[in-house]
Amino acid sequence: MAATLPPPRLLPSGDSAVTVEFSRTIDYDANQRVLALDKALAANPIDGITETVPTYRSLLVHYDPGRIGFDTLGEKLLPIAIQPPPPVTKARRWRVPVAYGGEHGIDLEDVAKALNTTPDDIVARHAGGDYKVAMIGFTPGWSYLSGLDKSLHMSRRQNPRLLTPAGTISIGGVQAGIQCLAAPSGWHLLGRTPVRTYQLHRNPTFLTEPGDRVTFFPIDHKTFEELDRAAEAGEIVAEQVLA
Repeated sequence: MAATLPPPRLLPSGDSAVTVEFSRTIDYDANQRVLALDKALAANPIDGITETVPTYRSLLVHYDPGRIGFDTLGEKLLPIAIQPPPPVTKARRWRVPVAYGGEHGIDLEDVAKALNTTPDDIVARHAGGDYKVAMIGFTPGWSYLSGLDKSLHMSRRQNPRLLTPAGTISIGGVQAGIQCLAAPSGWHLLGRTPVRTYQLHRNPTFLTEPGDRVTFFPIDHKTFEELDRAAEAGEIVAEQVLA
């Protein structure tokens, strides 16, 4: 086990769920362990588990108390949770187009000023990153990304917005994100993507999964409109590349 991580903790979460916590802060190694445990349980299911929900630093395990109790489940989970994660295998990679700035990224200039640089430099840093989908949450398809360049780390907005557009590409704290649906946000809006990471009547409904890798590339606003129409019709406009 990595020296920086404490032993995993089992935390009761209501009367039919348990949280397997690997860290109390956002941590890359903890997230690797979360995803490894999630995959292990998918490959070798424990009778009584009904659903698992991976997050940055913990795995929420739902179970049927009529089939397995908390103590018995814990006895089965811990030996798996303490195992070192296997070597990182090839992950799916997505190239995601982004229209930066202007009406699509209304905070880009303010972010550049706050970091004493130019909007073009912010775009280059953001688009130059190699991100991992650490978790899906908040709203359907909302992809929380680890791997944000440290030079772009900044506090969230003091006054969150009540509504931000679907497809918003934003940063907040040490995180980056792809926002699929219109929603409130306290993050800084750098641009928008026409990619739908969630589309109810499309197959697949969810485009990204925890463990996927993501890179961004800039597009102009005319191209955004063209790709947005294609995406609305159900086309996957993100580029999947071989790992």
